[in-house]
Amino acid sequence: MNWLANLSKTYDDHAKVVGQFETKKNGKEYALIPISHTTQTAHIEVHLDGEGNIVKADVVDKNDGNTIIPCTEAAASRTSAPVPYPLFDKLMYVAGDYTFYCGEVKGTPYQDYIAQLKAWCESPFSHAKVQSVLTYVSKGTLIADLVDRGVLHTDNRGKLLDKWVAGSNDQASDKPKIFNVIASDQSGAFVRFRVNIPGEPESRLWRDASVQQSFIQFYEMSLQDKDVCFVTGEYLPVADKHASRIRHSGDKSKLISANDSSGFTFRGRFRTSREAAVVSYEVSQKGHNALKWLIDKQGTTIDGKVFLVWGSTNLNMPEPQKDNFNLWDDEQDEVFIDGDTTYKEYALQVRKALNGFRYDGEYQSKHKVTIMILDAATPGRMSIMYYQRVDQNEYLDRIAAWHESCYWLYRYRKNKNGKQVRSISTPTPEEIAFAAYGRRASDKIVKGLMERMLPCIIDQRPIPLDIIRSAVHRASNPVGIEDGGWEETLGISCALVRKHHESEGFEMTLNTETADRNYLFGRLLAVADVLEERELDREKVRSEGANRRATNAIRYMNVFSQRPQRTWKIIYESLHPHLNRMGGKASNYNRLIQEISDKFKIEDFNDRPLSGLYLLGYSSQRNDLYTSKKDKEAAAATPEDHEENQSMEQGDN
Repeated sequence: MNWLANLSKTYDDHAKVVGQFETKKNGKEYALIPISHTTQTAHIEVHLDGEGNIVKADVVDKNDGNTIIPCTEAAASRTSAPVPYPLFDKLMYVAGDYTFYCGEVKGTPYQDYIAQLKAWCESPFSHAKVQSVLTYVSKGTLIADLVDRGVLHTDNRGKLLDKWVAGSNDQASDKPKIFNVIASDQSGAFVRFRVNIPGEPESRLWRDASVQQSFIQFYEMSLQDKDVCFVTGEYLPVADKHASRIRHSGDKSKLISANDSSGFTFRGRFRTSREAAVVSYEVSQKGHNALKWLIDKQGTTIDGKVFLVWGSTNLNMPEPQKDNFNLWDDEQDEVFIDGDTTYKEYALQVRKALNGFRYDGEYQSKHKVTIMILDAATPGRMSIMYYQRVDQNEYLDRIAAWHESCYWLYRYRKNKNGKQVRSISTPTPEEIAFAAYGRRASDKIVKGLMERMLPCIIDQRPIPLDIIRSAVHRASNPVGIEDGGWEETLGISCALVRKHHESEGFEMTLNTETADRNYLFGRLLAVADVLEERELDREKVRSEGANRRATNAIRYMNVFSQRPQRTWKIIYESLHPHLNRMGGKASNYNRLIQEISDKFKIEDFNDRPLSGLYLLGYSSQRNDLYTSKKDKEAAAATPEDHEENQSMEQGDN
């Protein structure tokens, strides 16, 4: 139950923002919900005066529909059985004339709603605005009033329309607002109330803290069943039913549930569910509400699987599934946006960015970071797939270690001048999934790989070999990648291979000393590719812009990775016409090919399949050939060299 204790503490630490709505980037609102409350999407808003008379009614905009509503345990767990919410609910519960407009219903939902609302109003914790709602709904004319005001619409029989068909019968061509905000028919509309009382600053009952506190105190009166809470160890009122709607308002899955008294959920080990776990009502409410809030605020959801990271003091912590550009501001991006950045500069920027999370007035040495993954195997049951709580400094060190060990030059971003240039980047788990399985990979595959990659980042475990092999295989087949993402796939594959061979010290810069056969074969392939590519570009100019074909190095790359010696002979022979046309310019390429060939051991120049290291040799050699001598000298120069050059220039002047 550590996860629940942790979430409950997070709720207490942020109690000052309870009930305060925040807005997502997509315009939707969310809030940390008070205990004994939940959220629902409202479709209709009814305005009342202090005497319980209707003033007006409107259809609620989609982005404004999120509503905090009072909620009992029974209502939070309702499925098919009609159990009313205490204040706001669907028409079936709040409208006394529902049967006239929609037909018969199961049970007595309206009568139960009135009885529950009346009990609240007659308790010591009654509220004047809630009394106004009771006065109005007791009249039993809600649907008739909404029809009169054009909010709801009836057919020629006087019944609520099931759906809108433009031009059918007597229907107008303009689609009414209610059909734009509700997925089902009108009878499923959810209603909320506003009570306008002169002098009262807040008429929205779902945002009125006094109304919320009134219900909390009223509902606490009914919680008489007490036991020892497994989370706090205190003797408190217990929760028999726990919250759903954790990931979104339509989510029925629960993390804690023991309502199967006739099956095999807990029988055979425990006689009752209480022997398995007892959670107090307050802890359950705080924990689940905090979890909902965190998911809305900063969770990442893919195909129902939730990835969530938060800190005990600073909620916003660097997330394992995000790239390095999420660590710093846009202004800092420009520091290393170009391709001349060295690894040391990249590592320094990562460290600087993470120190911003590490330092907040004083170094935080005792604070924790929580990593959690949630997923639901069935519509009713949710599980915690991954949970870990680590020291904040240790967590940031692990994030830094990941970014500093798994990187490559592959991502295109704009520099200070607005030019698209390649930059050093660490691939995200989602990008790794696309590199390994293609852009058409399903959400199920992507979320599964993200879950597998998380321990590699957080616990510093080795990357699974099947993922590396799959990425290398796709990068070795550029002709088969139709979406134009081969350069990105190559860079991500190189980052994974470099991480796997971290102890061998391979960097992005060209290693001219190694005698590793895989690396050397990759270098040979790159020389052939660049040589032919430049010649084909010249031919393209001569042929007035005709589309040039792929080089033989690219076309044979997949076969080359399997039978390098035999395929290299074919590729090299295809270069002869280009070398002959180049004349004296071909000497540089011939010399480079000879230098690389001389580094081979005789027994290594064979047809044994290549490992992923050949991609590092290919990418590094290719990048080196496309980097001008001036850029290489500038990148290799030290700050002292720059100062000396500047002083010499000033002296000459």
